[in-house]
Amino acid sequence: MINTSFQPTGDIISSNPHFWPDNFTLRNYQRVLFEPGRTPFFPALGNSLMVTLLTVAIALLFSFLAAVAVTRFRFKSRRWFIITILVIQMIPGEATIVSVFRVIDGWHLLNTIIGLTIVYVAGVLPFTIWTLRGFVNGVPVDLEEAAMIDGCSRAGAFWRVTFPLLAPGLVATGVFGFIQAWNEFLMALVLNARPEMMTLPVWLRTFLVANGTTNWGGVMAGSTLMAIPVIIFFLIVQGRMTSGLVSGAVKG
Repeated sequence: MINTSFQPTGDIISSNPHFWPDNFTLRNYQRVLFEPGRTPFFPALGNSLMVTLLTVAIALLFSFLAAVAVTRFRFKSRRWFIITILVIQMIPGEATIVSVFRVIDGWHLLNTIIGLTIVYVAGVLPFTIWTLRGFVNGVPVDLEEAAMIDGCSRAGAFWRVTFPLLAPGLVATGVFGFIQAWNEFLMALVLNARPEMMTLPVWLRTFLVANGTTNWGGVMAGSTLMAIPVIIFFLIVQGRMTSGLVSGAVKG
């Protein structure tokens, strides 16, 4: 992808493969970023960042509370709640798109960041709840009980002892939520169709021409730019994920 983004159109469509950009050019990136008449890149980048960060923050909050509830407490219909989460994950998003569109339209949230965020959070929550449930279940309850014997309240024992040990799980779940919301295409195409409200996956579609030649150089340059924030995000959190996995109260 990166190699093709630096090649001119003639080399890209040539029958002879080029494993290195012999005729190096930045023209594809100039078209992506500054070509007049094309849907601009930076508003789409801003929309994707806003929707993705809101989705990750809200999903982590609700999934964390739900995971703690189903792991640490015993209540009626607890088993059915867990089964429901599994069943929801089996439903493809395409099967719900008409219903989702009608609901968001009824709330007058089409072509808005809030409307798309609500849909993304609903789609991410089942997996994040299930993932965090495993992490919470992996932290021994004995640690909280020991802290309570030393004088901590139940809430204090959880936030001071258990919560720091769940950092790897929160980071791993956040990475999944980030990537899923960042790359989601279909819901964004249906719910945010206006050019000024496009996210990056929908914006990338503008390079595909139904009755003409697809600008593959622009597609590859746009895809490369689109991958950069994901790489940066992972580089930021991967160190914390690793340090959290190898340290903690249960180490040694």
